Amino acid sequence: MGVMTDVRGRRGAEKLVGPGGGSGSADMVRGGYRTLSLFWRIFSLNATGLAVAAALLLGPVTVSTPVLPREALVVAVGLAALLVGNAAVLRIGLAPLRRLGNAMATADLLRPGPRAPVAGPAETAALITTYNTMLDRLERERATSAARALSAQERERRRVARELHDEVGQTLTAVLLQLKRVADRVPEELRAEVGQAQEATRAGLDEVRRIARRLRPGVLEELGLASALRALAAEFTTPGVTVSHRVAGELPPLTEESELVLYRVAQEGLTNTVRHSGADQAEIRLHPVTDGVELLVRDNGTGLAEGREGAGIRGMRERALLIGATLSLTPAPGRGTDIRLRVPR
Repeated sequence: MGVMTDVRGRRGAEKLVGPGGGSGSADMVRGGYRTLSLFWRIFSLNATGLAVAAALLLGPVTVSTPVLPREALVVAVGLAALLVGNAAVLRIGLAPLRRLGNAMATADLLRPGPRAPVAGPAETAALITTYNTMLDRLERERATSAARALSAQERERRRVARELHDEVGQTLTAVLLQLKRVADRVPEELRAEVGQAQEATRAGLDEVRRIARRLRPGVLEELGLASALRALAAEFTTPGVTVSHRVAGELPPLTEESELVLYRVAQEGLTNTVRHSGADQAEIRLHPVTDGVELLVRDNGTGLAEGREGAGIRGMRERALLIGATLSLTPAPGRGTDIRLRVPR
Protein backbone atom coordinates (compact mmCIF):
# COMPACT_ATOMS: atom_id res chain seq x y z
CA MET A 1 0.00 0.00 0.00
CA GLY A 2 2.79 2.43 0.86
CA VAL A 3 4.40 2.05 -2.58
CA MET A 4 1.15 2.69 -4.40
CA THR A 5 0.45 5.74 -2.26
CA ASP A 6 3.91 7.20 -2.85
CA VAL A 7 3.61 6.76 -6.60
CA ARG A 8 0.20 8.40 -6.65
CA GLY A 9 1.49 11.25 -4.48
CA ARG A 10 4.44 11.84 -6.84
CA ARG A 11 2.19 11.81 -9.87
CA GLY A 12 -0.17 14.26 -8.17
CA ALA A 13 2.71 16.55 -7.29
CA GLU A 14 4.02 16.43 -10.87
CA LYS A 15 0.61 17.41 -12.19
CA LEU A 16 0.35 20.30 -9.75
CA VAL A 17 3.84 21.74 -9.92
CA GLY A 18 4.44 20.99 -13.57
CA PRO A 19 7.52 19.84 -15.41
CA GLY A 20 9.54 22.81 -14.16
CA GLY A 21 9.61 21.41 -10.64
CA GLY A 22 10.39 24.20 -8.17
CA SER A 23 8.21 26.96 -6.84
CA GLY A 24 10.06 29.67 -8.69
CA SER A 25 10.31 28.01 -12.08
CA ALA A 26 6.99 27.67 -13.81
CA ASP A 27 3.29 28.09 -13.44
CA MET A 28 0.82 25.45 -12.28
CA VAL A 29 -1.82 24.35 -14.79
CA ARG A 30 -5.00 23.16 -13.12
CA GLY A 31 -8.49 23.01 -14.58
CA GLY A 32 -7.48 24.98 -17.70
CA TYR A 33 -6.20 28.01 -15.72
CA ARG A 34 -2.60 29.07 -15.16
CA THR A 35 -1.86 29.86 -11.50
CA LEU A 36 1.34 31.62 -10.49
CA SER A 37 3.18 30.43 -7.43
CA LEU A 38 3.04 32.58 -4.30
CA PHE A 39 6.70 33.49 -4.77
CA TRP A 40 6.12 34.90 -8.23
CA ARG A 41 2.98 36.73 -7.16
CA ILE A 42 4.72 38.63 -4.38
CA PHE A 43 7.90 39.12 -6.44
CA SER A 44 5.95 40.48 -9.44
CA LEU A 45 4.01 42.92 -7.29
CA ASN A 46 7.10 44.21 -5.50
CA ALA A 47 9.03 44.40 -8.78
CA THR A 48 6.23 46.39 -10.35
CA GLY A 49 6.19 48.84 -7.44
CA LEU A 50 9.95 49.27 -7.52
CA ALA A 51 9.97 49.67 -11.30
CA VAL A 52 7.31 52.38 -11.09
CA ALA A 53 9.27 54.15 -8.34
CA ALA A 54 12.48 53.98 -10.39
CA ALA A 55 10.68 55.32 -13.48
CA LEU A 56 9.33 58.23 -11.51
CA LEU A 57 12.76 59.03 -10.08
CA LEU A 58 14.41 58.91 -13.51
CA GLY A 59 11.60 60.78 -15.23
CA PRO A 60 10.46 64.38 -15.10
CA VAL A 61 8.82 63.93 -11.72
CA THR A 62 10.76 65.63 -8.93
CA VAL A 63 10.43 65.81 -5.19
CA SER A 64 10.96 69.20 -3.60
CA THR A 65 12.85 69.92 -0.44
CA PRO A 66 10.99 70.37 1.78
CA VAL A 67 8.36 68.00 0.37
CA LEU A 68 5.24 69.69 -0.85
CA PRO A 69 1.85 68.40 0.39
CA ARG A 70 0.84 67.30 -3.12
CA GLU A 71 4.06 65.33 -3.55
CA ALA A 72 3.69 63.71 -0.10
CA LEU A 73 0.16 62.71 -1.03
CA VAL A 74 1.34 61.04 -4.24
CA VAL A 75 4.05 59.10 -2.37
CA ALA A 76 1.60 58.08 0.35
CA VAL A 77 -0.95 56.86 -2.22
CA GLY A 78 1.70 54.85 -4.04
CA LEU A 79 2.95 53.27 -0.81
CA ALA A 80 -0.61 52.46 0.30
CA ALA A 81 -1.35 50.86 -3.07
CA LEU A 82 1.79 48.72 -2.78
CA LEU A 83 0.89 47.65 0.78
CA VAL A 84 -2.71 46.86 -0.17
CA GLY A 85 -1.53 44.82 -3.12
CA ASN A 86 0.87 42.84 -0.93
CA ALA A 87 -1.83 42.24 1.69
CA ALA A 88 -4.30 41.05 -0.96
CA VAL A 89 -1.80 38.68 -2.52
CA LEU A 90 -0.82 37.23 0.84
CA ARG A 91 -4.43 36.86 2.03
CA ILE A 92 -5.50 35.12 -1.15
CA GLY A 93 -2.38 32.97 -1.23
CA LEU A 94 -2.55 31.94 2.44
CA ALA A 95 -6.31 31.32 2.61
CA PRO A 96 -5.92 27.68 1.41
CA LEU A 97 -3.36 27.13 4.18
CA ARG A 98 -5.87 28.32 6.78
CA ARG A 99 -8.45 25.92 5.37
CA LEU A 100 -5.85 23.16 5.44
CA GLY A 101 -5.11 23.93 9.09
CA ASN A 102 -8.79 23.67 9.97
CA ALA A 103 -9.06 20.37 8.11
CA MET A 104 -6.01 19.00 9.93
CA ALA A 105 -7.38 20.09 13.32
CA THR A 106 -10.72 18.33 12.75
CA ALA A 107 -9.43 15.19 10.98
CA ASP A 108 -10.48 11.91 12.61
CA LEU A 109 -9.45 8.57 11.15
CA LEU A 110 -12.54 6.95 12.66
CA ARG A 111 -14.81 9.44 10.92
CA PRO A 112 -13.69 9.78 7.29
CA GLY A 113 -14.88 13.02 5.77
CA PRO A 114 -14.31 15.21 2.73
CA ARG A 115 -10.75 16.08 1.92
CA ALA A 116 -9.33 19.58 2.01
CA PRO A 117 -10.02 21.32 -1.34
CA VAL A 118 -6.95 21.71 -3.51
CA ALA A 119 -6.61 25.42 -4.26
CA GLY A 120 -4.18 28.31 -4.14
CA PRO A 121 -0.67 28.75 -5.49
CA ALA A 122 1.41 25.84 -6.71
CA GLU A 123 3.23 25.26 -3.42
CA THR A 124 0.01 25.38 -1.40
CA ALA A 125 -1.84 23.09 -3.80
CA ALA A 126 1.02 20.60 -3.72
CA LEU A 127 1.02 20.68 0.09
CA ILE A 128 -2.75 20.11 0.28
CA THR A 129 -2.51 17.25 -2.21
CA THR A 130 0.27 15.65 -0.18
CA TYR A 131 -1.79 15.96 2.99
CA ASN A 132 -4.86 14.40 1.34
CA THR A 133 -2.74 11.55 0.02
CA MET A 134 -1.21 11.01 3.45
CA LEU A 135 -4.68 10.99 5.05
CA ASP A 136 -5.88 8.39 2.53
CA ARG A 137 -2.88 6.21 3.34
CA LEU A 138 -3.35 6.59 7.10
CA GLU A 139 -7.03 5.65 6.85
CA ARG A 140 -6.23 2.57 4.81
CA GLU A 141 -3.49 1.53 7.21
CA ARG A 142 -5.75 2.20 10.21
CA ALA A 143 -8.51 0.10 8.66
CA THR A 144 -6.06 -2.70 7.87
CA SER A 145 -4.58 -2.76 11.37
CA ALA A 146 -8.04 -2.56 12.94
CA ALA A 147 -9.17 -5.49 10.79
CA ARG A 148 -6.24 -7.57 11.97
CA ALA A 149 -6.82 -6.59 15.60
CA LEU A 150 -10.55 -7.32 15.48
CA SER A 151 -9.96 -10.60 13.68
CA ALA A 152 -7.52 -11.63 16.40
CA GLN A 153 -10.04 -10.49 19.00
CA GLU A 154 -12.77 -12.65 17.49
CA ARG A 155 -10.45 -15.65 17.43
CA GLU A 156 -9.57 -15.07 21.08
CA ARG A 157 -13.26 -14.71 21.92
CA ARG A 158 -14.01 -18.07 20.31
CA ARG A 159 -11.10 -19.71 22.12
CA VAL A 160 -12.10 -18.34 25.53
CA ALA A 161 -15.76 -19.23 24.93
CA ARG A 162 -14.84 -22.76 23.95
CA GLU A 163 -12.66 -23.19 27.03
CA LEU A 164 -15.35 -21.76 29.28
CA HIS A 165 -17.93 -24.11 27.82
CA ASP A 166 -15.73 -27.21 27.65
CA GLU A 167 -13.60 -26.81 30.75
CA VAL A 168 -15.30 -24.58 33.31
CA GLY A 169 -18.82 -25.50 32.23
CA GLN A 170 -18.19 -29.23 32.41
CA THR A 171 -16.44 -28.87 35.77
CA LEU A 172 -19.36 -26.96 37.26
CA THR A 173 -21.78 -29.50 35.81
CA ALA A 174 -19.83 -32.32 37.47
CA VAL A 175 -19.83 -30.41 40.76
CA LEU A 176 -23.58 -29.88 40.49
CA LEU A 177 -24.20 -33.59 39.91
CA GLN A 178 -21.94 -34.48 42.82
CA LEU A 179 -23.79 -32.09 45.11
CA LYS A 180 -27.06 -33.66 44.05
CA ARG A 181 -25.79 -37.09 45.06
CA VAL A 182 -24.48 -35.72 48.35
CA ALA A 183 -27.78 -33.99 49.08
CA ASP A 184 -29.55 -37.36 49.17
CA ARG A 185 -27.17 -38.69 51.80
CA VAL A 186 -26.43 -35.81 54.18
CA PRO A 187 -28.32 -35.42 57.45
CA GLU A 188 -31.44 -33.30 57.49
CA GLU A 189 -29.78 -30.38 59.28
CA LEU A 190 -27.16 -30.03 56.49
CA ARG A 191 -29.46 -30.27 53.48
CA ALA A 192 -30.24 -26.57 53.51
CA GLU A 193 -26.56 -25.69 53.24
CA VAL A 194 -26.03 -28.26 50.49
CA GLY A 195 -29.05 -26.82 48.69
CA GLN A 196 -27.51 -23.36 48.87
CA ALA A 197 -24.28 -24.75 47.41
CA GLN A 198 -26.31 -26.32 44.59
CA GLU A 199 -28.01 -23.02 43.81
CA ALA A 200 -24.71 -21.14 43.85
CA THR A 201 -23.14 -23.70 41.53
CA ARG A 202 -26.14 -23.60 39.21
CA ALA A 203 -26.01 -19.78 39.12
CA GLY A 204 -22.29 -19.92 38.34
CA LEU A 205 -22.91 -22.41 35.54
CA ASP A 206 -25.60 -20.18 34.04
CA GLU A 207 -23.27 -17.17 34.24
CA VAL A 208 -20.47 -19.09 32.51
CA ARG A 209 -22.84 -20.12 29.73
CA ARG A 210 -24.07 -16.55 29.36
CA ILE A 211 -20.52 -15.21 29.09
CA ALA A 212 -19.66 -17.91 26.56
CA ARG A 213 -22.69 -16.97 24.45
CA ARG A 214 -21.66 -13.32 24.46
CA LEU A 215 -18.11 -14.16 23.51
CA ARG A 216 -19.13 -16.49 20.70
CA PRO A 217 -22.61 -15.93 19.25
CA GLY A 218 -23.40 -19.48 18.24
CA VAL A 219 -26.99 -18.55 17.39
CA LEU A 220 -25.63 -16.14 14.75
CA GLU A 221 -23.74 -18.95 13.04
CA GLU A 222 -26.54 -21.47 13.36
CA LEU A 223 -29.79 -19.52 12.94
CA GLY A 224 -28.79 -16.25 11.29
CA LEU A 225 -28.76 -12.56 12.12
CA ALA A 226 -32.47 -12.06 12.76
CA SER A 227 -32.64 -14.86 15.33
CA ALA A 228 -29.38 -13.68 16.91
CA LEU A 229 -30.76 -10.15 17.42
CA ARG A 230 -33.97 -11.50 18.93
CA ALA A 231 -31.93 -13.68 21.29
CA LEU A 232 -29.78 -10.66 22.13
CA ALA A 233 -32.85 -8.61 23.05
CA ALA A 234 -34.11 -11.40 25.28
CA GLU A 235 -30.69 -11.78 26.91
CA PHE A 236 -30.45 -8.09 27.86
CA THR A 237 -34.02 -7.92 29.15
CA THR A 238 -33.85 -7.73 32.93
CA PRO A 239 -36.26 -6.64 35.67
CA GLY A 240 -34.88 -3.11 35.30
CA VAL A 241 -34.62 -2.88 31.48
CA THR A 242 -37.04 -4.07 28.82
CA VAL A 243 -35.50 -4.61 25.37
CA SER A 244 -37.86 -5.00 22.42
CA HIS A 245 -36.97 -5.93 18.85
CA ARG A 246 -38.31 -5.25 15.38
CA VAL A 247 -36.49 -7.21 12.70
CA ALA A 248 -37.75 -7.11 9.12
CA GLY A 249 -38.70 -10.46 7.65
CA GLU A 250 -36.87 -9.99 4.36
CA LEU A 251 -33.37 -8.55 4.36
CA PRO A 252 -30.91 -8.18 1.48
CA PRO A 253 -28.08 -10.73 1.44
CA LEU A 254 -25.22 -9.79 3.74
CA THR A 255 -21.71 -11.13 4.11
CA GLU A 256 -20.60 -12.93 7.25
CA GLU A 257 -18.44 -9.95 8.19
CA SER A 258 -21.40 -7.57 7.86
CA GLU A 259 -23.64 -9.79 9.97
CA LEU A 260 -20.98 -10.07 12.66
CA VAL A 261 -20.46 -6.28 12.72
CA LEU A 262 -24.23 -5.71 13.00
CA TYR A 263 -24.44 -8.17 15.87
CA ARG A 264 -21.44 -6.73 17.72
CA VAL A 265 -22.65 -3.14 17.36
CA ALA A 266 -26.08 -4.12 18.69
CA GLN A 267 -24.43 -5.99 21.55
CA GLU A 268 -22.15 -3.09 22.45
CA GLY A 269 -25.01 -0.60 22.16
CA LEU A 270 -27.17 -2.61 24.56
CA THR A 271 -24.22 -3.06 26.91
CA ASN A 272 -23.74 0.72 27.08
CA THR A 273 -27.47 1.16 27.60
CA VAL A 274 -27.57 -1.21 30.55
CA ARG A 275 -24.36 0.05 32.17
CA HIS A 276 -24.37 3.80 31.59
CA SER A 277 -27.65 5.22 30.28
CA GLY A 278 -29.99 4.60 33.20
CA ALA A 279 -32.72 3.61 30.74
CA ASP A 280 -35.60 1.29 31.49
CA GLN A 281 -36.55 0.68 27.85
CA ALA A 282 -34.47 -0.11 24.79
CA GLU A 283 -35.19 -1.27 21.27
CA ILE A 284 -33.40 -3.01 18.42
CA ARG A 285 -34.57 -2.40 14.86
CA LEU A 286 -33.18 -3.89 11.68
CA HIS A 287 -34.77 -3.02 8.36
CA PRO A 288 -33.74 -2.72 4.71
CA VAL A 289 -33.00 0.67 3.18
CA THR A 290 -32.32 1.80 -0.36
CA ASP A 291 -28.63 0.94 -0.41
CA GLY A 292 -28.46 -1.81 2.22
CA VAL A 293 -29.71 -2.31 5.77
CA GLU A 294 -29.89 -0.09 8.82
CA LEU A 295 -29.57 -1.11 12.45
CA LEU A 296 -31.06 1.11 15.14
CA VAL A 297 -30.39 0.71 18.85
CA ARG A 298 -32.51 3.19 20.82
CA ASP A 299 -32.93 3.80 24.55
CA ASN A 300 -34.74 6.31 26.75
CA GLY A 301 -31.82 6.98 29.06
CA THR A 302 -29.89 10.09 29.98
CA GLY A 303 -28.53 10.65 26.48
CA LEU A 304 -25.04 11.24 25.15
CA ALA A 305 -22.42 12.27 27.68
CA GLU A 306 -20.15 15.23 27.00
CA GLY A 307 -16.47 14.59 26.48
CA ARG A 308 -14.43 12.00 24.67
CA GLU A 309 -15.96 8.81 23.39
CA GLY A 310 -15.24 5.64 25.32
CA ALA A 311 -13.59 2.47 24.13
CA GLY A 312 -16.94 0.88 23.32
CA ILE A 313 -17.99 3.58 20.87
CA ARG A 314 -14.54 3.69 19.29
CA GLY A 315 -14.74 -0.08 18.85
CA MET A 316 -18.09 0.28 17.10
CA ARG A 317 -16.66 2.90 14.76
CA GLU A 318 -13.68 0.69 13.91
CA ARG A 319 -15.98 -2.23 13.15
CA ALA A 320 -18.14 -0.02 10.95
CA LEU A 321 -15.08 1.10 8.95
CA LEU A 322 -14.14 -2.51 8.24
CA ILE A 323 -17.22 -3.07 6.08
CA GLY A 324 -17.62 0.48 4.77
CA ALA A 325 -20.62 1.17 7.01
CA THR A 326 -21.68 4.49 8.52
CA LEU A 327 -22.16 4.80 12.29
CA SER A 328 -23.91 7.76 13.89
CA LEU A 329 -24.89 8.56 17.46
CA THR A 330 -27.65 11.14 17.88
CA PRO A 331 -30.18 12.10 20.56
CA ALA A 332 -33.32 9.99 20.40
CA PRO A 333 -36.75 11.63 20.06
CA GLY A 334 -37.75 12.85 23.49
CA ARG A 335 -34.80 11.53 25.47
CA GLY A 336 -32.12 8.88 25.17
CA THR A 337 -29.71 7.91 22.40
CA ASP A 338 -30.03 6.54 18.88
CA ILE A 339 -27.20 4.41 17.51
CA ARG A 340 -27.59 3.94 13.76
CA LEU A 341 -25.44 1.67 11.65
CA ARG A 342 -26.09 1.75 7.91
CA VAL A 343 -24.44 -1.14 6.08
CA PRO A 344 -24.20 -0.98 2.28
CA ARG A 345 -24.90 -4.00 0.12
